[in-house]
Amino acid sequence: MTTTEAYLATWLEARTRFTNLLNNLKEEALTKKLIGTQNSAGFLIRHIADVELLFAKNVFGAKNIQVHAKTIIAQHDTGEWTQLEPILNYQHLAFDQLKFIIEQQPDYVWQELITTKEFGTKTKAAALGRIISHTAYHAGQLGLILKYAS
Repeated sequence: MTTTEAYLATWLEARTRFTNLLNNLKEEALTKKLIGTQNSAGFLIRHIADVELLFAKNVFGAKNIQVHAKTIIAQHDTGEWTQLEPILNYQHLAFDQLKFIIEQQPDYVWQELITTKEFGTKTKAAALGRIISHTAYHAGQLGLILKYAS
């Protein structure tokens, strides 16, 4: 197994904490929020996808990606993520784009430094850790919303 294949396998396995939540998702769940919180299930799914697209473009060099990261621009839930099919399609697009660009990384790039305004300077390997933890963090929030929100 190459270094790139190992990192890809790690990301894919970690991401199942998120994708498993989507398997039986119903449209009415997208507007659910926990009491005292501001982010809905739909917002969190969209946000994860926005950040994955930004990582594909800005960290891993997928320059052909056009991303309008609405959740990051708004910095709060605007209530617009209420339709299941479009949000799942967007999430699949983000997954496919990030997976594709990770697969294209030669083994030698994982120790290269990358600088972004969001998290400063890190190796590409550490940046992958950042996207893994970001998705897991929000998947935990999503799981709580889907389980406990009315």
